[in-house]
Amino acid sequence: MAKEAHPRLEDDETLLGQLRAARRRARTRTAHRGSTAGQRIADSVAATMGSWRFIIIQTTILVLWIMFNVTAWIRNWDPYPFILLNLALSFQAAYAAPFIMMSQNRQQDVDRRKAQEDYEINIKAELEIELLHEKLDELRDKEVLSLVESVQALTAELAKRGRPAKDRH
Repeated sequence: MAKEAHPRLEDDETLLGQLRAARRRARTRTAHRGSTAGQRIADSVAATMGSWRFIIIQTTILVLWIMFNVTAWIRNWDPYPFILLNLALSFQAAYAAPFIMMSQNRQQDVDRRKAQEDYEINIKAELEIELLHEKLDELRDKEVLSLVESVQALTAELAKRGRPAKDRH
């Protein structure tokens, strides 16, 4: 009862080999890929503006700006509707938004690549588990066949000695 090569098993092994090769290529590409100066600046700006330190410093500056202009401790350079402050904040927002969007887009690309790699690793693990199951099934079949052959050999030996297997007990 020799087991023939299963076509699905061969397909799985081929796919597994392709996945291993793709993983090696991806590792090589990742190791050689660096970020550009613009990407590093965008990441730095986004990290800075997304921190509590920045929020506290920004809040302190805004409160001092308003206090100095309302109380006129220092020459009243930006009176009440705070047009200069609004202009400065608009300018800051106009430049901060693209930096943050670039950093988010880059992080999305990194996350997408990691998710794809995780998916491929999961497929590889699933295929390897299936291959292990196939091998275990094959070993079990061989063991059962060996046991059946041993029982038949022992039964034949007992029959030769003149004692039927039923009368033994």
